[in-house]
Amino acid sequence: MRKKAYAKINTFLKITGHKDGYHTLLSRFIKVPNLYDTISFVPQKCQEFTIEGCGDVPIKSNTIYKVFKAININTDFFKHHKVVVEKKIPSGAGLGGGSSDAGAFMRLFNEVCKLNIDTSTLAKMGSTVGADIPFFVYNYDSANVSGFGEIVEPFKDEPFEIELFMPNIHCDTPLVYKTFKRELFDKIKPASFEGWDRLSSKEVLSQVSAIEANDLYRASLIAYPQLKDIAPKDWYFSGSGSTFFRIK
Repeated sequence: MRKKAYAKINTFLKITGHKDGYHTLLSRFIKVPNLYDTISFVPQKCQEFTIEGCGDVPIKSNTIYKVFKAININTDFFKHHKVVVEKKIPSGAGLGGGSSDAGAFMRLFNEVCKLNIDTSTLAKMGSTVGADIPFFVYNYDSANVSGFGEIVEPFKDEPFEIELFMPNIHCDTPLVYKTFKRELFDKIKPASFEGWDRLSSKEVLSQVSAIEANDLYRASLIAYPQLKDIAPKDWYFSGSGSTFFRIK
């Protein structure tokens, strides 16, 4: 009763608009095969839904607990099992750690308890909790993600290896998005990235700089100016940060 919850990078991420208080986007999500958390269901009598391994995160703020509530199925299973998370993915790093944990939990819960929820329905449930969760529910190696994150389309990308640089800086995703909305939203030029969803990640990155590839990079630099001092030359930026990556 265990699943790996893989990290992701965004080889590109472009903001396409803003609606109902949330940003819409077009992004290429890529699974990172050698970096993952592990989600396990471990036998133990529990008075309430129990999660171990997530530090000081309050239970009601934990994405795993939130998706459990979103699934909304009565079960005694978690009176006899606790959820154990073995963390390897740093938080606030633009690698989707919390969302990946939630997605892996949903898939494991669905399988172990034979809930028989189809993947698209499970992904919709996950989308009510977090924009990145549907990608992790589908568990694709690579996908184009659009809308609010709920549109996930598998993409057969050109193979490449991923190298990560993960500085010890926690980037708060809501703050980065708020900074983008305040400082950069009116500079969106959709024509500048038209057709990127049909190109391989290598093709896109060979044509653009890190600032051009990820709209949230500039916002993260405004919110966290110390990133500029540690950014490796010619590396790209994942999600809302703070991880830099290069592919080869």
